[in-house]
Amino acid sequence: MNDETMTTTELTLNRAGCAGETAGASKISRSSWWKKRLAVTILVVEVCFAVPRLAHGQFLSVFDSIFSSIQTDMGSALKAINQIKQQVQQLYQTTMWPLAALNQARGFVSNSINTYRNQMNQIFTTKFSSAVLPGPQQFETLLHSRLSTQIPSLQTSFTTNYGAVPPANAARPQDRVMMDMDDALSQQNLKTTLIADQAQDVTLQATNLMENQVATSTPGSNPFLTAEAQIANLRCQAYMQKMLAAQLRQEAGRIAHDNALVKSRATASGSVNSMVTGALTNH
Repeated sequence: MNDETMTTTELTLNRAGCAGETAGASKISRSSWWKKRLAVTILVVEVCFAVPRLAHGQFLSVFDSIFSSIQTDMGSALKAINQIKQQVQQLYQTTMWPLAALNQARGFVSNSINTYRNQMNQIFTTKFSSAVLPGPQQFETLLHSRLSTQIPSLQTSFTTNYGAVPPANAARPQDRVMMDMDDALSQQNLKTTLIADQAQDVTLQATNLMENQVATSTPGSNPFLTAEAQIANLRCQAYMQKMLAAQLRQEAGRIAHDNALVKSRATASGSVNSMVTGALTNH
């Protein structure tokens, strides 16, 4: 083998050797780079998982402290409050508002309602009709209607049954005035009784409602029921005062009417005396 051939062979071998060394070095560097990258990734993942665990642990410790405070401090206070509440409730049920006494009172009210309410309603609503003729029957029906809206019809029926004031040329002026006043007082009192009957029905409805409330009342509601009863009592007193005032007016009208008759007789007696005196004097 000549020198040129050997040189070419050596060059070829040297190039192959260099190429092999370069490829090996490249493989080693790539492997180390992937290892470093993998290590960094693992480190980052560990940090990401480690931080929430630390934060979660801190939050759990805070909640544990809160729950512990609630169970120990606040829990004991709430327990004491519940015990006091139960003692007060037991005091109300056994001493102040015994359940047996309440049931007994409710039973008494219920029995009274069942026994007397229907009978009392019959007494208050029974109509005693006595008129026979058509005109008086109509007038009596209006009087027992218990409706204030029937007042205009009542006035018309009163004039129909008792007559109107005579004309000016049919009676003396004094007699016409007395008849007009008597009719006015009579109609006024009849209208007042009609309104009072209607008010009585309203009062009875209120009393029935209060009785029903008493039958199902609960402890502590007595002041409210008492206030309602006082208001109803005041309303009844007002109606009674109105009726008494109407009765007083009627009595005053009767006295005035009797006094007017006495005055009329005195005037007539004076006229007769004057006539007798004049006749005796002329003779």
